[in-house]
Amino acid sequence: MSLGDEQGYTDYGDTGHTRTRLPEGDPYGGAPRRGGRRSSSRSLVTVVGVVVLLIAAIAFANRGDDASSDTPTNKQPQAKAAPTAPTGTKPVQTKTGTIPSGFPHTQQGAESAAANYSVVLVSADILKSVRRGEIVTQVFAADRQASLTDKFNKAYSKQFLSNLGLDANGNAAAGHTYVSRTAPLGTRTTSYADAAATVEVWCTGVFGTAGANSTNPVTSDWFTMTLQLRWSDGDWKVDSFSQKDGPAPVPGDDKASNADEMAKAVEEYGGFTYAR
Repeated sequence: MSLGDEQGYTDYGDTGHTRTRLPEGDPYGGAPRRGGRRSSSRSLVTVVGVVVLLIAAIAFANRGDDASSDTPTNKQPQAKAAPTAPTGTKPVQTKTGTIPSGFPHTQQGAESAAANYSVVLVSADILKSVRRGEIVTQVFAADRQASLTDKFNKAYSKQFLSNLGLDANGNAAAGHTYVSRTAPLGTRTTSYADAAATVEVWCTGVFGTAGANSTNPVTSDWFTMTLQLRWSDGDWKVDSFSQKDGPAPVPGDDKASNADEMAKAVEEYGGFTYAR
């Protein structure tokens, strides 16, 4: 889900900003070419274009905000990163709307929050105007919500949604199902303090439109999200986030499912609440 060539984002030292590079040209009018990972028989340029457009809009919404950028996270010495390991701790039992909440005020709690928020921020729901405001309110720190709501609304414009084959409300055409589902594979904390944490989440996901004659068939991708978290109002909340491409494995030789099978899978298989 890369937005640049080799790097998807750049850290800006003491400014507190992490800016994801947008693709060259108009991010809403077309997608740049990128080397594919699947066989040449697939419509790679179109498929990758959908993924890049989706993440480009998220990056656009999250960049360039000068408000409260000098967060405690940027002032904390980095802790030694360690791989995710199972601990037996149960996932949180509470939700705000459909999003898990009430994460423990610990490093493990921050990692669980980051994993669950990664799923939400790259979901099909973020494209729907009805759900978008709820997601921003539930996931982001209070002083970030107003500016990010405005930026998300501008990023997910009518034209942008049309490029994905969706209507102005983020819904697919009759007979089609838009798919955007993410599965975290692991987390690592690169910085942790009592009031702030930086957590990277390695993810894979499926993205595209399932349906007869779809020009954007569902494909998979690999990416890493970095979330700057803040302890706020008794829970971990997102202060800012960014993403970069990979790490990605060598693609296998799995037989691709047809559109009906993919749409049915999305409807029948629910998501998880993620914890360490």
